[in-house]
Amino acid sequence: MKKSMFAALMLIATPAMAAETVTVYRDPSCGCCEMWADHMAERGYDVKIVDDTEVAERAMAAGVPEERLSCHHAEVGGYQVHGHVPEEIIARLLDQRPSVTGIVLPGMPENSPGMAREKYGTLKVYSYGPGGIKVYSNE
Repeated sequence: MKKSMFAALMLIATPAMAAETVTVYRDPSCGCCEMWADHMAERGYDVKIVDDTEVAERAMAAGVPEERLSCHHAEVGGYQVHGHVPEEIIARLLDQRPSVTGIVLPGMPENSPGMAREKYGTLKVYSYGPGGIKVYSNE
């Protein structure tokens, strides 16, 4: 059997990795939150949406500073993710596993996933946790 056929058979026989679950807490009247959830689902995440009219309180209880609030809050891979954070930044968080509570993209930037069809331009995402608030990504 040729090596390429063997490699193809191995791919078929190997079970796919389970998708990472993202639980999104959002106000049921907010459409951009659902668009962000779609952004994550389109990139292979298993998205669970929970309607919650007290998203800000949930986020602040998870450590998000009040001045950095956005419209939805998520939990993924043991981290808190707040706001319209692009998937590639979340993927890096899950890959690098820094000692932070989570990451946040404050407000509702018009060039972020869920607000725009795709991210464009730069977005400043912060990490937060016991070590304080720091810029995690500025891309």
